[in-house]
Amino acid sequence: MKLLHVLALLLHGPIWGFHLPKVVARPDPPVSSPIVSPISPNLASMAIFSPGTQVGSEDHHQMDPNKKLLIALIVASTALGSIILSLLCLWICHRKNSLKSNKKNEYSSDSLKGLSLAPFMGKYNSLRMSCRKGAVSLMDYKSLETATVNFQESNILGVGGFGCVYKARLDDNIFVAVKRLNCGSQDAITEFETEVDLLSKIQHPNIISLLGYSIDGDARLLVYELMPNGSLETQLHGPSRGSALTWHLRMKIALDIARGLEYLHEHCNPPVIHRDLKSSNILLDSDFNAKLSDFGLAVTDGTQNKNNIKLSGTLGYVAPEYLLDGKLTDKSDVYAYGVVLLELLLGRKPVEKLAQAQCRSIVTWAMPQLTDRSKLPKIVDKTIRNTMDLKHLYQVAAVAVLCVQPEPSYRPLITDVLHSLIPLVPVELGGTLRVTQPGAPVGTVLPSTP
Repeated sequence: MKLLHVLALLLHGPIWGFHLPKVVARPDPPVSSPIVSPISPNLASMAIFSPGTQVGSEDHHQMDPNKKLLIALIVASTALGSIILSLLCLWICHRKNSLKSNKKNEYSSDSLKGLSLAPFMGKYNSLRMSCRKGAVSLMDYKSLETATVNFQESNILGVGGFGCVYKARLDDNIFVAVKRLNCGSQDAITEFETEVDLLSKIQHPNIISLLGYSIDGDARLLVYELMPNGSLETQLHGPSRGSALTWHLRMKIALDIARGLEYLHEHCNPPVIHRDLKSSNILLDSDFNAKLSDFGLAVTDGTQNKNNIKLSGTLGYVAPEYLLDGKLTDKSDVYAYGVVLLELLLGRKPVEKLAQAQCRSIVTWAMPQLTDRSKLPKIVDKTIRNTMDLKHLYQVAAVAVLCVQPEPSYRPLITDVLHSLIPLVPVELGGTLRVTQPGAPVGTVLPSTP
């Protein structure tokens, strides 16, 4: 509407307001404005090529008044046309930018539907979304604080390097996990931003879903789907000592982890290296489906950026080439995966204390026995000992040995690991192994059919 008012004033304003003799006698210098720049060349050209106009000539004052009026009208009309054309072009550009902005907003709105956040967010009203970052919702801090009962200690699900994870109850008794980070350091802030950025783009059945985040001063909150069976670390090394994890469930968990890693390494562009894969970062839902979590240390395209990456990770899971030389590739994740596989097989922690100042790595302790078929069955976790086909046990041990090789080039790709494990997992758990047969004793594992 402002543009129309300007045009109306220009169309109805007095023609003699342009003071043409001044413009012709002393041309204005070039101007960068898109509105003014077309005017000066037109006026100058009209002054040069218009018949009967000679700048600086004495005959100029003796010219016929009708000719002078005609020239003035022609020049003024040309100038006015240039101004109108410039304003029209400016309006068209502004209109196009507005349309692009609207389309971009529509795209962002559509991308939110892909994460299925709308049905989830619709179930509770206490978490008001004030803005968006990527495809993850910014949630109300006070509402999350209330949902965790002011971060009550009894609601703590786990403790991490920069804070705790709390169980939170939202409206309609919907439960989520809320990680509270104390972002007093730059490292904590960087991890928070990395987590939000990556998980807003990643969607896979074996990778944890980030539902939202919140910021309040130095505090940062991350809201995830709740995993009722906690972490693999708690299941294996907690009070139950792995009693809930049968051989088949352990193989299913190993397969789920491999699928999650394969997605990061092979299907993300650029590839993602988790960099902190460990049993405490593998979460289990109510059906013991495993999901990778904690992407604060994850990096993209680590091979090219290895010189700029700060050494990080957890003792016992860090690959030797990364620990000693800072060389980071997807094979670093494969090494950590091999350590987790040994935890599932042996029921031991990655690093065990022998004395006050002495520790022993599970890799160092197990390697000589993993390749000895007579010793291997004796070091398997007591909870699952003698419950599996020995051929399957040897095969899994061989995969673990390859994954923890000191030389990265000797380690397999995670895709190869995935294909090695699929035949060892029952069909009903996501593999191809046929284990049910009428009359077979409970716990009997039958070889897979070719």
